[in-house]
Amino acid sequence: MEPDAPALNCPFDYAEALEFDPTLKRLLTDEPVARIRLPHGEGEAWLVTRYDDVRTVTTDRRFSRKAIIGRNFPRMTPEPIVQDEAINLMDPPGSSRLRGLISKGFAPRHIERMRVRTQRVVDELLDRMAEYGSPADLMEHLAGPLPLITICEVLDIPESDQAQLRAHARTMMDTTIDNRENAVHAKAELRSYFSTLTAQRRANPGDDLISTLATARDGDEILDDQELTVMAMVLLITGQDTTTYEIGNIAYTLLTRPKELAMVRARPELLPQAIDEMLRFIPFRKGVGIPRVALEDVELSGVLIRAGDIVHVSYLTANRDSRKFDRPDELDLERTGTQHMTFGWGGHHCLGAPLAATELEVALGTLLDRFPDLRLAKPAQEVRWNATSIWRYPLELPVVW
Repeated sequence: MEPDAPALNCPFDYAEALEFDPTLKRLLTDEPVARIRLPHGEGEAWLVTRYDDVRTVTTDRRFSRKAIIGRNFPRMTPEPIVQDEAINLMDPPGSSRLRGLISKGFAPRHIERMRVRTQRVVDELLDRMAEYGSPADLMEHLAGPLPLITICEVLDIPESDQAQLRAHARTMMDTTIDNRENAVHAKAELRSYFSTLTAQRRANPGDDLISTLATARDGDEILDDQELTVMAMVLLITGQDTTTYEIGNIAYTLLTRPKELAMVRARPELLPQAIDEMLRFIPFRKGVGIPRVALEDVELSGVLIRAGDIVHVSYLTANRDSRKFDRPDELDLERTGTQHMTFGWGGHHCLGAPLAATELEVALGTLLDRFPDLRLAKPAQEVRWNATSIWRYPLELPVVW
């Protein structure tokens, strides 16, 4: 394809349960490096869909996240979700320093402590669900509250502040055009809140994750005040809603697939591997996330990308690339081999992935153990799905047991 080929208009608003977006599927098959237009932002962008090409864009220093700062880049939401100073918009070696410091907060000993906290929260939530009685909404009783309670406990955020912080985070994820002013306000409010909170933890550290990050050292290197504030925001935003949605998505997937559900019940030790495969298989979001800028001319799959061009990647399509995954459109809970890209790749692989995986394992493992007869309370086709956010998830998931 020539660089001046007409761009495809891609709203990426497909929201049919957890079916794969046919536009993305077609691009992966027929036009793996495509010129696209998105609902918000100026101009056009490239969309890269093949696994190997996505890996190149996310690891090759000829593609820069930092270079999008100050540009009204093509995107899914009216207001950019990301903060200009966030690690999400850094390039190596600057991001490597920050990632090294932040990773100390997700060391195995900290993750194990988070697992214990998560188990306690899950047990309390499922106790309440059992007391509430059957039928109950799994989104309301488990998927919704668990990640917020867990991340707020890990960050030691007062319970009285949690509802408002969650509301701000959700406002920033909304894709509707009339939401822009609200999103700008929500981002400013979150920033102000965490600026104050991180300063307090810097002065009087406790045993929470913010304090761990505030005191983390690599030689003489520490996170500065702005880095700490933005990282705390990122942890709240990415550490709650995405896990909420994936608990709902994975529970729905198992409850609508009797064979897979029976397999996990019969072999609980398979659960981590099964969750990993469902993370690959489930299209948990719509469209694309944060792009990069080509710093020089680069050819991918026979297409010339010019210096200065905006380049988006699709982790969703990379996870369905038949060059890397045998029978990519089938759910195989015993699948091993190629690593999925649901948590991103390269220098921007999700630092909180170990915590997310821990929450999913504890929540789903305990749920299946506590409720051996758990099943959907209504036909699958009657489950209602979110249609206004960048995320794919059931609005309610009524279950009986």
